[in-house]
Amino acid sequence: MSDSEASPEILEIFEDVIDDIESRPDEMTVQVLRDMANRLRIHFIKATCASSSGHPISCSSAAEIMSVLFFHTMKYKPSDTENPNNDRFILSKRLSFIDVAMGWFGQGLGAACGMAYTGKYFDRASYRVFCLLGDGESSEGSVWEALAFATHYSLDNLVLIFDVNRLGHGSILPVEHCIETYQKRCEAFGWNTYVVDGRDVEALCRVFWKAAKVKGRPTAVVAKTFKGRGMPRLAPDYDSPTYASHAPGITDVEDAESWYGKPMPKERADAIIKLIESQIKTNKSLLPEPPIEDSRKIIIGEIKMTSPPVYKIGDMMSTRKACGLALAKLGHANNRVIVIDGDTKNSSFSEIFKKEHPEKVIECFIAEQNMVNVALGCAIRNRTIPFANTFASLWTRAYDQIRKGAMSQINLKLIGSRCGASIGEDGPTQMALEDLAMFRAIPNCTIFYPSDAVSTEHAVYLAANTKGLCFIRVSHPETSVIYTPEEAFNVGQAKVVRQSVNDKVIIIGAGVCLHEALLAAAELAKEDIYVRVIDLFTIKPLDSNTILINAKATGGRIITVEDHFPEGGIGEAVCAAVAMENDILVHQMAVSGMPRSGRADELLDIFGISARHIIMAVKCILVY
Repeated sequence: MSDSEASPEILEIFEDVIDDIESRPDEMTVQVLRDMANRLRIHFIKATCASSSGHPISCSSAAEIMSVLFFHTMKYKPSDTENPNNDRFILSKRLSFIDVAMGWFGQGLGAACGMAYTGKYFDRASYRVFCLLGDGESSEGSVWEALAFATHYSLDNLVLIFDVNRLGHGSILPVEHCIETYQKRCEAFGWNTYVVDGRDVEALCRVFWKAAKVKGRPTAVVAKTFKGRGMPRLAPDYDSPTYASHAPGITDVEDAESWYGKPMPKERADAIIKLIESQIKTNKSLLPEPPIEDSRKIIIGEIKMTSPPVYKIGDMMSTRKACGLALAKLGHANNRVIVIDGDTKNSSFSEIFKKEHPEKVIECFIAEQNMVNVALGCAIRNRTIPFANTFASLWTRAYDQIRKGAMSQINLKLIGSRCGASIGEDGPTQMALEDLAMFRAIPNCTIFYPSDAVSTEHAVYLAANTKGLCFIRVSHPETSVIYTPEEAFNVGQAKVVRQSVNDKVIIIGAGVCLHEALLAAAELAKEDIYVRVIDLFTIKPLDSNTILINAKATGGRIITVEDHFPEGGIGEAVCAAVAMENDILVHQMAVSGMPRSGRADELLDIFGISARHIIMAVKCILVY
């Protein structure tokens, strides 16, 4: 072999030696990191003993990982946890430096993907995202949706740490300590993967250093750990009142099966803490390296409508298309508006936004749980204004993720199309008939249900400016424009769209059914029967004041009509609003039974929410 042929091999060996030297921390740093991990264990024990609840052994398995991440690897300013340049960290808890409350249900990685995508493609900044995931969470399908997403978008600023401690809530996990299985799975999804002893701080320092050098692929660190790591053996005290309830027959806490969710017995805690303290050899601490200052501060103020809607009364357009047009217009008003799609853009009209803002669309494909998690990650720290858009029926798949977003008070906007039986021939699998009930049950969720193109455009702008979780319900059929471009809309404010001094009944609706109510009102007027029609616009908050004022003016007779199941919809919302009032009668009209495929007008009539049925309901309530 000639020198020239050997040179690349020699060069590679030389580079490996240099990398090994550069990645290796000095002995003092290693000892301080070990000591800080043990101090974390002491905090875990004290906190769980004080609350008589918690997971000290689960926390202990990741103590070295946390020590290395926060005091050696991550770059951030401890005094400024909201600094946009800080590295991000996702954990199954909610702390001041942790951005989203995910619980331990496998949702953190999807949120981390959203944060990493934002950092790489929107902020174009140097900050990195770290996500610590328990091996029990890896049974969740959303974890593997997120793994595929990160590879597809080459999120090389993302590091996933698998805390493989083999024990679940009530039993040993299927893969146990076979870390090679996790390694093969991650590699099969295209991740750069390292296997490491999670108790070895020096090895952890080295793999995190190597991960920072990887380009074009996300990195997974599979760390073999042990629950209760660092917890000494306990001599059983059979007279202890807590012995039997906490760990009968168990004298070894580390890697034991019967300690999940159980704090150390209080009478033992001091002895355990003293033993851990005896292993601490320094009183030093480490400060993290400051971040690179290349992520500009984003202030998302109120977004104003740059021009009024262009529609005229009588124009025909579906609210789902009007929503797509409004999003595209909103994107020009603020360049931090993004749309997250679930492979439905040609039906939900997200394609309009994509045509005008191609770099601001994230395609998550048919993976709704990960889609919501990614949207949450994009919304964290108010770096973007994300609108996630898909069929309303598919949000049922991601309800837990939506709940977690609401708990974390994140500004997330969801759009649901193909609502109700009025979608017609596509059939019941795609008919959203439970979505209002879902979102009404979430605290502080704002629900928009526009009835024409003008109100839809206003709903989109209002949602962009509304804090917290918003849901916009848009309909499939084309309906006529009923509002002028100058009409003003506000959250929680209904519209009286038809009225006279002779009105005897109020019909309350939204979306497609509002147009059925207007048709019914016009036909009834020919028989000298006059009714008032109210467009709710927002289902939550509900405009109870407008409902009550108009109900009292029309004899206390109310009919609600909705393209939704009776449970949890408009009818029940109105009933709750008037429940304490005397002499008010509410008749609810909604889709009853399981719908089927058919023409939209046929299905509205079959399920009793068409203009014909409204007319009959009005006549019945007048003689009640």
